[in-house]
Amino acid sequence: MSNKESTYKIILSGGGTGGHIYPAIAIANELKLRYPDAKFLFVGAEDRMEMEKVPQAGYEIKGLWITGIQRKLTLENLMFPFKLINSLWNARKILNQFKPDVVIGTGGFASGPLLQVAASKGVPSLIQEQNSYPGITNKLLAKKVQKICVAYDGLERFFPKEKIIKTGNPVRQDLLNISESKKEAIEAFDLVEGKQTLLVLGGSLGARAINELLERELDFLQMQNLQIIWQCGKLYYDQYKIYSHTKNVQVHAFINKMDCAYAAADFIISRAGAGSVSELCIVGKPVVFVPSPYVAEDHQTKNANAVVEKDAAILIAQEDLEVDFKNKFSQLIASSERQKQLGDNIKKLALVNATKEIVDEVEKLLK
Repeated sequence: MSNKESTYKIILSGGGTGGHIYPAIAIANELKLRYPDAKFLFVGAEDRMEMEKVPQAGYEIKGLWITGIQRKLTLENLMFPFKLINSLWNARKILNQFKPDVVIGTGGFASGPLLQVAASKGVPSLIQEQNSYPGITNKLLAKKVQKICVAYDGLERFFPKEKIIKTGNPVRQDLLNISESKKEAIEAFDLVEGKQTLLVLGGSLGARAINELLERELDFLQMQNLQIIWQCGKLYYDQYKIYSHTKNVQVHAFINKMDCAYAAADFIISRAGAGSVSELCIVGKPVVFVPSPYVAEDHQTKNANAVVEKDAAILIAQEDLEVDFKNKFSQLIASSERQKQLGDNIKKLALVNATKEIVDEVEKLLK
């Protein structure tokens, strides 16, 4: 290995939500395995969760003073041009000091200014788009970067076709062998063996609509003879923990052993963030998606639809839960054939080597 190769300098930028931070960390970890002496720097938005999560993962991070554009006229919006100019100026300063060999963007506000400046300085750049419908930042950057790694088909509507490589989204490696561990998972969660298990996921902070659905339909779900692992999110735990006293129901603020929870589940109800969708494809169980209607550009509905179009999941819009849930869920529980079909079909969409394939593309830019 030449001296140059051992001391590559790599900047990763992305954040605002876990969905943008997690892939960036996964990519950095894989690069570090291949180039143990490389130097890494993350660039994020200075008041968002990446400023805490990235150092926890063992990497240095610098923050830019940047936020997204709100949909309405607010003080934040009036500040936006100043924040953008300030961020572009600081991004230039970071690039001049660090002198990266490659820049990787995983979406979110901060990656905009950084990749914009990197491209203008001729630094090889790659973006990783997690969603089936790209955000505004990545659409603007697409013309400037060398490569775009995506997780869904059909993105040539938004990006230059010759730059697109379909790799999938980075997911936790511990999910890749969950099928072996069902018995251990049942013990770990203290579940009744032979009884079907419903896993309910509302994201790390929780999803009010999904929690309200569960509270409303708890009797109905118990009549279906299910046991329930309910991850309600840390914002809602105090409100819903009383249901842990209900027979066959356990309420968690957060689930640390996600691979275990997936292994125990027979059915899953989940939001449709890009990372969750990619994980659930690997897990290969029947899923009911309830996309969050509150995310930019309605990403989650589009992500879920990309799976539903392949007859690989069920989608219930949040506003239809009261009318549709009982009916659709009873049909699913009643048909083991349908359960198997959904499980098999969603597994076909799994892209298990995403992180390695993205890093293969980064290596080509480094060479």
